[in-house]
Amino acid sequence: MSQAPAPSGYLACGWNAGIKDHSLDFGCIHSSRPASAAAVFTRSHFPGNPVIVGREHIQDGKLQTIVVNSKNANVATGQAGLDLARNMCKWTGEALNVDPAMILPSSTGVIGRLPPADRLEAACRSLPDKLHSPDFNSFSRAIMTTDAFPKVRGYELHSGIAVLGMAKGAGMIEPNMATMLSYIVTDATMEAADLNRLLKFCVNRSFNRISVDSDTSTSDTVVIMANGAAGKPAFKFPVGLESLWSEQTLETILGDPLPQTGEKPDQVERSNPWPDHIGDEELEFVRAVLRTCIYLSREIVRDGEGASRFFEVLVVGARSQEAAYKVGRSLINSPLVKTAIHGSDPNWGRIIMAIGKVFDEAIRPDHVKIYAGDQLLFQGAGKDVHPDLEDLKAHFQQPEVKIKVDLDMGTRFERFWASDLTSDYVRLNADYTT
Repeated sequence: MSQAPAPSGYLACGWNAGIKDHSLDFGCIHSSRPASAAAVFTRSHFPGNPVIVGREHIQDGKLQTIVVNSKNANVATGQAGLDLARNMCKWTGEALNVDPAMILPSSTGVIGRLPPADRLEAACRSLPDKLHSPDFNSFSRAIMTTDAFPKVRGYELHSGIAVLGMAKGAGMIEPNMATMLSYIVTDATMEAADLNRLLKFCVNRSFNRISVDSDTSTSDTVVIMANGAAGKPAFKFPVGLESLWSEQTLETILGDPLPQTGEKPDQVERSNPWPDHIGDEELEFVRAVLRTCIYLSREIVRDGEGASRFFEVLVVGARSQEAAYKVGRSLINSPLVKTAIHGSDPNWGRIIMAIGKVFDEAIRPDHVKIYAGDQLLFQGAGKDVHPDLEDLKAHFQQPEVKIKVDLDMGTRFERFWASDLTSDYVRLNADYTT
């Protein structure tokens, strides 16, 4: 697996600890020094025990180590599960001489089943023998469950700073902040408060805009660590900066096309949308983190359980961000829209249906325009349009489908990514634990 050079000052590993089968199931990321850190977790009312502990440990904005087990999620396992999550930190801390409060635990897999404590303890205590190199490849495989492939994205900035992100997730994907875990590490310097603002900005433009099956996991976690090992001045992400973004600003930040893994992001000196707020080097860093999050979130969708199609929904012309969000969510979570795309069925009336069921937002049916690819399908109730259904069918047969909805009520927009719904998804999840 090709990737950008690993950020300075990190070690990583992954191996089989015997939790369930013979695949890799235990991994660790370790910084040689305490790092500024920020995290976003699931909003589920039943958070996993590692999420409970992780929320406690991230409070001071510092982490040094992340430990993850797959196959069992340690959710709804009572006091024994909470004790086990705390013990993962205790055992790891004793093995690596790290304060347990500087360790973030994660678990992913089957809900309601306690991971084997003896095997987790043995894995944690053997970390000094495993952490020899920045082996993020094995780590990214160790955190997988139903994933078909590991998800890794990295960039090296012109300053020499590196950003590297890894994620797992293929089912139970409907973040509000999916089962989804993502870890981003960098050797940049950044205070925890700025890092927290940056992470929330990037998560809201990426992980919180995807759906595979409309189910939010109990274990969702996105973490970023910045250990400053590159020795560069601290970056800032000022208060209120995220409120300045617009569709044009977002496109400027991202650039087009997205660089391939390991490439340096394009020069940004002539395209800084926030010249009075952050400098060009800071913008390059924001761009790298945001691109990493968007790439990883899109790969989660592409790897959606049983998925054969990937589709993007762009909602523009909304009177508020909330309105655009609700319309987009309705589209990407609609089983009828998903199955139409899967079957290349040019039944565009299902798109109308999904927009129309957003009851708590004002929508003017006579102003709405709907596009699939470059084709106009609908331009307002009562207005004659005769879309080419064969052309629409051909578009739905593409591996990447694009739908655009113009509400014509304002200037706000939102972009989403989702997968189709297939019989393989039903089969995979009907047989998940059997």
